Amino acid sequence: MRKADIAAFFDRLAETNPAPKGELEFVNPYTLLVAVVLSAQATDTGVNKATRALFAVADTPQKMLDLGEERLRTYIKTIGLFNTKAKNVMALSRQLVEQHDGQVPRDRAALEKLPGVGRKTANVVLNIAFGEPTIAVDTHIFRVSNRTGLAPGKTPLEVEKTLEKVVPEDRKQHAHHWLILHGRYVCKARRPECERCVVEPYCSYTAKTTAG
Repeated sequence: MRKADIAAFFDRLAETNPAPKGELEFVNPYTLLVAVVLSAQATDTGVNKATRALFAVADTPQKMLDLGEERLRTYIKTIGLFNTKAKNVMALSRQLVEQHDGQVPRDRAALEKLPGVGRKTANVVLNIAFGEPTIAVDTHIFRVSNRTGLAPGKTPLEVEKTLEKVVPEDRKQHAHHWLILHGRYVCKARRPECERCVVEPYCSYTAKTTAG
């Protein structure tokens, strides 16, 4: 995709949704971190249903440790892989208390050392909690980047690095959310809704759908 088309691509997304936000519910950086860890291979809607009650009683690492793993599992049992996720949440909470004074670090390397936290999760936390211009490449962003020709790549990291190079500086803060929401609701996996896509003129997808 040409530089001018990329700029227009993001201009269109910005016009449609000037202040995009993630759909996971949280009350502070810690609860955001926990929500993102829980969201792996799960829907944001499903995670939100479970965490509303959880975060009402455990919104800090110490409160989560006080709650205990067994009780934590009862709150998140509707989420896939909840046993493994419960262990990770307890372990990362303990590490935050012991190594970071109970605070979520504003540092990618430190975040990635936490149990259950990979590059994608770290990028989400840095972007949403701390306002860093990071881009977390999930399945939606990976699909949109490759399908449209915006940032082709064979791996999520390759797509992330390309996006870092091509996304205009003034659009990097919100690029993560624009692309996720576009992939979730318009540029869908099975049938992209090209007929109502605001960036269709700049997209190189050859099998575009039409209305009807």
